[in-house]
Amino acid sequence: MNYSVIRYVLGSVLKFEGLFLCLPLLVGLVAREESSLAFFFTILICLSLGFLLSFRKPKNMKFYAVEGFVSVSLSWIVLSLAGCLPFFLSGEIPSFVDALFETVSGFTTTGASILSEVEPMSRCCLLWRSFTHWIGGMGVLVFVLAVLPSGEGNMMYLMKAESPGPSVEKLVPKVRTTAFILYAVYTALTISEMLLLFFTGMPLFDAVNIGFATAGTGGFGVLNDSCGSYAPHLQVIITVFMILFGVNFNCYFLLLRGKLKSALCSEEVRVYLGIILAAGLLVAWNTREMFSTLGETLRHAFFQVASIITTTGFSSVDFGLWPQFSLTILVLLCFIGACAGSTGGGIKVSRIIIMFKTVLKELFTIKHPRGVRSVKLDGRTVEHETVRSVNIFLVIYVLVMFGSVLLVSLDNFDFTTNFTAVVATINNIGPGLEKVGPASNFGHFSDVSKVVLIFDMLAGRLELFPMIVLFSPLTWKKRK
Repeated sequence: MNYSVIRYVLGSVLKFEGLFLCLPLLVGLVAREESSLAFFFTILICLSLGFLLSFRKPKNMKFYAVEGFVSVSLSWIVLSLAGCLPFFLSGEIPSFVDALFETVSGFTTTGASILSEVEPMSRCCLLWRSFTHWIGGMGVLVFVLAVLPSGEGNMMYLMKAESPGPSVEKLVPKVRTTAFILYAVYTALTISEMLLLFFTGMPLFDAVNIGFATAGTGGFGVLNDSCGSYAPHLQVIITVFMILFGVNFNCYFLLLRGKLKSALCSEEVRVYLGIILAAGLLVAWNTREMFSTLGETLRHAFFQVASIITTTGFSSVDFGLWPQFSLTILVLLCFIGACAGSTGGGIKVSRIIIMFKTVLKELFTIKHPRGVRSVKLDGRTVEHETVRSVNIFLVIYVLVMFGSVLLVSLDNFDFTTNFTAVVATINNIGPGLEKVGPASNFGHFSDVSKVVLIFDMLAGRLELFPMIVLFSPLTWKKRK
C-alpha cells in the first residue's frame, strides 16, 4: 500500500475544497450573512490540513487498484467531514450527524434532506448545498486529475474508482486530458442551463442553484416545494437538462468530434431514452384524471420520470399522492438509473442491458449446449471480466440494500418508508415514499439509521466496490 500517495491525494482534495468554499463565502459576504464566518473558518481548516498533507510530493506516484479505491473512498469521507462544518459551525444545522447527512447527500448527488424547510436558510448555505451537487456530480478527483499536474502512471485507477458505470475508458490517450474534456463539457452544459433559466424568467440565485443541482443530478432546491412553484416552461427546461445530464458524457465528446452517427447509435442511450418515453407516457395515462389539461399531465409525468431515472430527485408535484401504478414505475426507475459515465446514479442502463443479454445468452446455451453466443454492446463483445464485475456488483448491491433495510427497520417505521429510504439513498435518488416522500424528509430517523444511510449514499455514488475495499480487513493486512 502506497500510503504517501494516498496522503498526497487527500491533501490535494482538501485544498481544492477550500477553494470551492470561497464561492459561498463570497455570496455570504455580499449578503452580509453571519453564516459566512463559518465558511471562513472551514476554509482555513481545509487549506491548513491540505497543505500539511500534500506539502511533500511522494517520490513514488504509482497507483494500483487498491490505492485507487482507498484514496477515492477516503477522499469522499474527508470531503464530507470538512464540507459539513459550515452547516454545523453556523448553527443552521445544529446536529453534527444531520449536517454530515446533508453534506454527504449533497456530494453524492442524492438530494435526501433532513430539513423540513430550506427557505429560512442563509443564501451562502443554500448555495453550498447545491454546489456540493456540482462538485460531486462529475467527481472531485476527476477535477483534481484535470487541473493537477501529475505523472500519468496508473492514475486511471482513480478515475475508474470514482466514475459511475461498469467500465471507464479514456477519451484520449492521457488521463489528465480526458478529465479536462469531461469537466469542460460538464461546465458548458451547466452554464447553458443557468443562462437559459435566467433569461426565461427564473431569479438569478435560483437559476444558479438549480443549474448546479441539475448538473449533478442532485435535487437540492431553494424552495420548500422543490420545483413546484416555477413556471411550466421553466419546469420543461429543467426536464430537458435532467435528461441531458443522464446521458453518457462520451456521447458529447463524440458529438464535439463530429461523430454524430457514433453518438446517436449508442445502444445504452437509445434504451435510456426509450425507457423515459415509455415510462412518461404510461405515467401520463395513469395520472390523466389528476390534472386539468393534457399538456399539464405530460409535463408533470415526464418531469418526474426524468427526475427519478436520472436520480436528480426534483419534484414538480407531490407524486406520493399518485396512483400505485405510477408509483411502481417510479420505484423501478430508481433501480435502473441513468447511463454509465453520466452524473446519474442507480444500477445504470448499461448494466441492465448486460444483465438482460446475459440471461438471453444462458437461455440460448440451455437450448443449444454446443452453440457459442457472446454478450455484445454497441456491436462489440463485452469482455467476460466486465460481465463478471456486473454480476458481483449486483450481489453486493442486494446484500448492502437488504442489510441496510434491516438496520433502518430498528426505528420501527413502516416497510415502505424503510425500503424506499434505503433505495433512495443507495441509488442516490433523494425522495422516497411515505415518511420520506417528496413532501417529507429524513429528519425523523435516528442517528444510527442516518449513519447507515450515509454509508449507503457513499457506497451508491462510488459504485459499492471502493467502500467495500476500504472496510475490508484484507485491504489493510500486510503482505508476507
